[in-house]
Amino acid sequence: MDQLAQFKRVAIDTDVLIIGGGTAGCLAAVEAREQFPHLKVTILEKAHVDRSGCLAGGMNAINAYLNAGETPDSFTKFVRADSMGIIREDLVKSQAELFEYCVKKVESWGLPVKKEADGKTYMVRGRWNIRINGESLKPIIARGARNSGAQILNWTVVTNLVVQDGRAVGAFGFNVRKQEFVIARAKTVLVCTGGAAGLYRPNNQHDAQHKTWYCPFNTGAGYAMGIRAGAEMTSFEMRYIALRTKDVIAPTGTVALGANAPFMNGKGENFMQTRWAHLGGDRAPTPIRAYAPIQEIKEGRGPVYLDTTHLDREGVRKLKEAFLDMYPDQVLYWLANEMDPGVSPVEVQTTEPYIVGGHCQSGYWIDVNRETTIRNLFAAGDVAGGAPYKFVSGCWAEGVIAARAMGKRAGDVKLADVPGDLVEREMRRVYAPLFYRTKQLAQLRPPDFEHRLQKILEEYAGGSSTFFEMNEERLVTARKQLARLPEQFPFIEAHDLHDLMLAHSVMDRVDVAQTLVEHLIARKETRWPGYQTRLDYPERDDAKWSVFINSRKDPATGKLEVLTRPYEQIVPGSRYEG
Repeated sequence: MDQLAQFKRVAIDTDVLIIGGGTAGCLAAVEAREQFPHLKVTILEKAHVDRSGCLAGGMNAINAYLNAGETPDSFTKFVRADSMGIIREDLVKSQAELFEYCVKKVESWGLPVKKEADGKTYMVRGRWNIRINGESLKPIIARGARNSGAQILNWTVVTNLVVQDGRAVGAFGFNVRKQEFVIARAKTVLVCTGGAAGLYRPNNQHDAQHKTWYCPFNTGAGYAMGIRAGAEMTSFEMRYIALRTKDVIAPTGTVALGANAPFMNGKGENFMQTRWAHLGGDRAPTPIRAYAPIQEIKEGRGPVYLDTTHLDREGVRKLKEAFLDMYPDQVLYWLANEMDPGVSPVEVQTTEPYIVGGHCQSGYWIDVNRETTIRNLFAAGDVAGGAPYKFVSGCWAEGVIAARAMGKRAGDVKLADVPGDLVEREMRRVYAPLFYRTKQLAQLRPPDFEHRLQKILEEYAGGSSTFFEMNEERLVTARKQLARLPEQFPFIEAHDLHDLMLAHSVMDRVDVAQTLVEHLIARKETRWPGYQTRLDYPERDDAKWSVFINSRKDPATGKLEVLTRPYEQIVPGSRYEG
């Protein structure tokens, strides 16, 4: 008897298929249902929408908002300068135009946005931030998605897109709690699964390896399925290396902006105001604010801190209160170790690199409607490329933009037939770690394979142990070693459906890692110090590299082509002043 017979085939037909029920996915579902109530909208979510994705633990601020006096143009200029002169200006500007719409919508669902004494004006934190009490932010937007009437399938891992004649017509997936294989046919498809953590060796290892900044369950699956389908990708070489509190890996914006804490090295110097004043000091572009602490430690002036010792008792209380809305572990850490941020500065560190389109701009190459290079396939949020500095509100905005375009498109599209042999082939691929292998040789567990991948990238592609620096020869070595990993896929063994999810997660990461390394090799300059430091090309080269590095993998041959796309300036002015 064929072992696949035990898995029920679940067929779903929908107008709008949303892969990922996180930040962008929930807003996209609501917008699609509100604007096109006659359409069927379906979300496939590998966890549970109530606490999935980057918002699972909450937030204490909306980090992208047009406060008084700011405009979509001024926001675009700021993001352009912060990203060292390269962004998709059309994407950044269009998302900024919807910040207010999205925030007020979620506020109407019950999100507590902090107000000034007049009870109307949003409480500002920095130039682009507003304060919220957001511990329950994800349950709030998940409830909005449910109330919209969207169909939600939790615990459903999407494994591949279905593409016919250059059009996305659906997706395959499996349930991690039931023996069900999902065949979803759709008129339009939106990928919003988040970026990729777990590619590099985490700073916190062993029993603390879950203490990362970026959601560890964002495994790059959305990138991987697009790469395999032949979608064009962009800017993977702009990795994100976050500056976070030591060990706990809590966001430092809460300290730097919320508590007005400047940088300080181990010698008590505010190095940003001395060595980096020419780039803006404490307000230097975000990559520099990661690169500068790396250099302090590398050159023997560490550890590095954010100086909170000016805080009085009320200031310390407010700082702790802010962390309780999104990262209570930081407060628990201080209590457990008898640490007082008003007495001792808060030590910070850089994280391992992440591939994420919300803080940086790695992801699908899309048009202003968020459609990818595959017809009827859209991307939004962290998986969409070209538009950094999205944060929560930008991901919401992209979900809204995509939903509006998808709703209009769905009326002109018919559902396509999915051939039975394609279903059979994908089922055998998906369930192979459970059954289809020579058991005597099946000795690789998913975590073992993950460690192999992380060792390659850590040592040869700019991990933290090499101060995130790289050169051509090491990157070529990474390319060669990564090329061997797919040959080992047949030996990954899964013991149950949860294991099966982990197996596919690590295989997806290999696809992402190979694309990343090709992008890192291609950009022969240092555009984003810290994020992308080329020792053999240490300077920025606007004459040759003021372009986007893109790639496309041929689904038939598996060959990855690297290409460039020109920069298009929309907002006037210097690209390095914001």
